[in-house]
Amino acid sequence: MGVVTEAGGGGGGGGEKKIKVGVCVMEKKVKCGSEVLSAPMGQILDRLQAFGEFEVLYFGDKVILEDPIESWPICDCLIAFYSTGYPLEKAEAYATLRKPFLVNELVPQHLLHDRRKVYERAEMFGIPVPRYALVNREFPYQELDYFIEQEDFVEVHGSRFWKPFVEKPVDGDDHSIMIYYPSAAGGGMKELFRKVGNRSSDFHPDVRRVRREGSYIYEEFMPTGGTDVKVYTVGPEYAHAEARKSPVVDGVVMRNPDGKEVRYPVLLTPNEKQMARDVCIAFRQAVCGFDLLRCEGRSYVCDVNGWSFVKNSYKYYDDSACVLRKMLLDAKAPHLSSAIPPTLPWKVNETVQPSEGLTRQGSGIIGTFGHSEELRCVIAIIRHGDRTPKQKVKLKVTEEKLLNLMLKYNGGRPRSETKLKSAVQLQDLLDATRILVPRTRPGRESDSEAEDFEHAEKLRQVKAVLEEGGHFSGIYRKVQLKPLKWVKVPKSNGEGEEERPVEALMVLKYGGVLTHAGRKQAEELGRYFRNNMYPGEGTGLLRLHSTYRHDLKIYSSDEGRVQMSAAAFAKGLLDLEGQLTPILVSLVSKDSSMLDGLDNASSEMEEAKARLNEIITSAAKIVHSNGFSECPWMTDGAGLPSNASELLPKLVTLTKKVTEQVRLLAKDEDEELTVTSSYEAIPPYDQAKALGKINIDIDRIAAGLPCGSEGFLLMYARWKKLERDLYNERKVRFDITQIPDVYDSCKYDLLHNAHLNLEGLDELFKVSQLLADGVIPNEYGINPKQRLKIGSKIARRLLGKILIDLRNTREEAISVAELKCNEDRQSTSKKSEKEDTDYQLKHSIKNDDVRRTSTSDISMDQDDDDDKETKYRLDPKYANVKTPGRHVRTRLYFTSESHIHSLMNVLRYCNLDESLQGEDSLVCQNALERLYKTKELDYMSYIVLRMFENTEVALEDPKRFRIEMTFSRGADLSPLEEHTLPIMGPERLQEVGSYTTLEKMEMMFRPFAMPAEDFPPPSAPAGFSGYFSKSAVLERLVNLWPFHKHDKHASANGK
Repeated sequence: MGVVTEAGGGGGGGGEKKIKVGVCVMEKKVKCGSEVLSAPMGQILDRLQAFGEFEVLYFGDKVILEDPIESWPICDCLIAFYSTGYPLEKAEAYATLRKPFLVNELVPQHLLHDRRKVYERAEMFGIPVPRYALVNREFPYQELDYFIEQEDFVEVHGSRFWKPFVEKPVDGDDHSIMIYYPSAAGGGMKELFRKVGNRSSDFHPDVRRVRREGSYIYEEFMPTGGTDVKVYTVGPEYAHAEARKSPVVDGVVMRNPDGKEVRYPVLLTPNEKQMARDVCIAFRQAVCGFDLLRCEGRSYVCDVNGWSFVKNSYKYYDDSACVLRKMLLDAKAPHLSSAIPPTLPWKVNETVQPSEGLTRQGSGIIGTFGHSEELRCVIAIIRHGDRTPKQKVKLKVTEEKLLNLMLKYNGGRPRSETKLKSAVQLQDLLDATRILVPRTRPGRESDSEAEDFEHAEKLRQVKAVLEEGGHFSGIYRKVQLKPLKWVKVPKSNGEGEEERPVEALMVLKYGGVLTHAGRKQAEELGRYFRNNMYPGEGTGLLRLHSTYRHDLKIYSSDEGRVQMSAAAFAKGLLDLEGQLTPILVSLVSKDSSMLDGLDNASSEMEEAKARLNEIITSAAKIVHSNGFSECPWMTDGAGLPSNASELLPKLVTLTKKVTEQVRLLAKDEDEELTVTSSYEAIPPYDQAKALGKINIDIDRIAAGLPCGSEGFLLMYARWKKLERDLYNERKVRFDITQIPDVYDSCKYDLLHNAHLNLEGLDELFKVSQLLADGVIPNEYGINPKQRLKIGSKIARRLLGKILIDLRNTREEAISVAELKCNEDRQSTSKKSEKEDTDYQLKHSIKNDDVRRTSTSDISMDQDDDDDKETKYRLDPKYANVKTPGRHVRTRLYFTSESHIHSLMNVLRYCNLDESLQGEDSLVCQNALERLYKTKELDYMSYIVLRMFENTEVALEDPKRFRIEMTFSRGADLSPLEEHTLPIMGPERLQEVGSYTTLEKMEMMFRPFAMPAEDFPPPSAPAGFSGYFSKSAVLERLVNLWPFHKHDKHASANGK
């Protein structure tokens, strides 16, 4: 097949000699002769020839590989690019000999094989790249003094990269790229690779150390919301961009029914267009593909691929042919007009592109609303899933080893406390504790010996907690060491004195880990949201999300169980697969200031608990009266059982009964452990691997052991602490704040340890539930006014953020509606024109004028929330989507019970505030009654606000935007009946047919919400006003500038 093949072209050209275009590439990139051309290349060259001015010559592999360059065909313009096996130097020699116009220059193509040179070149031209550092090795495993690796970071020449970070081989043809995750997210590594079948990445939970066999680039991981953008330039003035699901999330390639990867065309911001132009010029590649990362309102180039074409886009093929034609004519026949003919030569019999559907889909609807209403915003506040009981061990320590450990990690400051969370720190503590725990347990003689015995038991408990789980991770447990007493000692160098701690308080917090049931709950709720919260197009949320019409942000508090619930929910929501760690790092943002902590309301809550204690322990029957018979929730201590004081002694007796049974089980286990002198008797348990599990640990249950990672020793410590704290026999005093913890432990053991058959546990559950149902809601205020005060303090920042979300959605919807209205007016006179006229000369406006127009439309999203968002949009001309302008904002806030109660209390009692006297509650009477009867907002309980826009109502009409409020009690079923506790469906907070406007919601929330001006200002750069940016809609083929006549004085803002 060594013969050069000519492909004739159309009839145009007016007798002019045709321009010869040589295609000097490997046959696999463009099939030769009678065989079919590779789709994009063939489509574009066919169109180019249809103009009639060009003759295309295909060189073929034999000519390229075997023939001398002197016998290669002579051409005016050359398309040549490197692929595996291609003799680039030979092509360079040919170009030097014949001097054709090069579409892509050859010498710079060498740069693309070395990622170091790509980044160096990009920086030289001012193209933003991620922060990175180079580790160059001359031979495998070479030790380098400038390279340091610790558990959660690497340091290169003093520049530190905290996990998650990316590790790339310097060889551009090596696609084995690794992402390393922090221990706080569960650790592990994700390997990215060229697509193999339906996979593009694999997660390795046990790999924590970086590679050392070669040279690598280390760079910051950019959270992009699970989407990658690929940009394709054709000359410096044209760029087409497509978004696809990022391989870093779950590594599963999303495909359409034809088996092709699903990608959606998106609009580039003005800054990104300039970057595309710069990449084109920096690497001297007219046709060039590169990868773009969009992160926190900024964009970065992370890879440059060289020659690349878009697949399966006829409009793109049209554009590319037009751009290439102008480029080649300007280079070789500038006297010919490059104006595009009124009808494109190939448009007569064009195939209609099939509409792309996704292979995974969901649709559905909650409630009903008119055809004129469009969903604009979904805001959900969600409690975490089922967890193990939260635990705390406190003990005073005087041991030298432990005090030295405290000094080691607090910088040697004798009065400073230390927090130990990392694996290295916890391992140090475990080593010290193992030495200090006595081998045998002495009999108890005197009081002082009893104290020693209790101290040894607590140390044993600390050791057991640290030993469980196989390896450490800060997401599960933490230790605080607080100095209590000091003495003056002589300095080691003999010069004066220094302070030294002699006693410290050790506080170990552990437990509260998301269980297999909790993970399953979160994932199923995400799936439910996907199928039911987003009405409209048949493929529902997935189609919206992958087409950039779904603006999703997920926030979580700092707690591990909350973060993991958010990741599991995201997995169900977006139909992802695999482990939670990569999903957590890619899609979930931590915001502890908004979703953590009760400090703002601690004094009010203490006051409420004191009053509650008074009511319960007064022994008087609790009577619900005071003239509130129609609204029983208005009384102090509403919801408490009338016989609460009688239930307390019963609670203590039953707790003792259960504790004693667990003590005997722990004693048996301890005797076994003494014999084996290790924890080998218990099947090994790895907490990180457990995060990936939805199923129950059958092996442990079959062995008669507690579920999860808890041994009997820790289970006994849990119950013993409850027994000790619930009732002080010496002082004859009940501690009612322990009631929720007893209920928590009961529910957990009924759900996960039913196989242990603890006698009296079900009865204890019923008693503790009766009391907890009254105590828990009243801890957030014993009457509505106090609940409103506490709720507004805890949820102040969250309420402010919700208002910002709603306001931004409204402003965006109004600006879209106004622009659409203007466009409709402009287009009425042009309805008869065909699509082809887009390519007519009416678009060849003076370059500088268009450039000014493009950049003047840049607008910063000044009002936007504190998450630095730039609005990215689908490209309406290229997207095969019915409603490219449709856009839904979703904000998901994962938090703990306190914030759910607080927000709900503000929703239902906000009208009790003095500034809102006379206003109706946001929650209807019927819902207030249901909420009063809803004793518990259980695991995965949620509140959802959905905003709809009525497009048939005037823009200024308050009824343009309606808020719908629903809530779910969460997994509110008895563990006596269910194991995984399914989540209850949503219930309305408003009457059917009622209409809460956004204006009313703002008025009712404002007194309790943090003002927008108190939030940190958005730090986004000059952004993009969105899909309806005028310049973006009016222009697609913006100024087809000649590539090799680049004017250095031209406007820097390009397109």
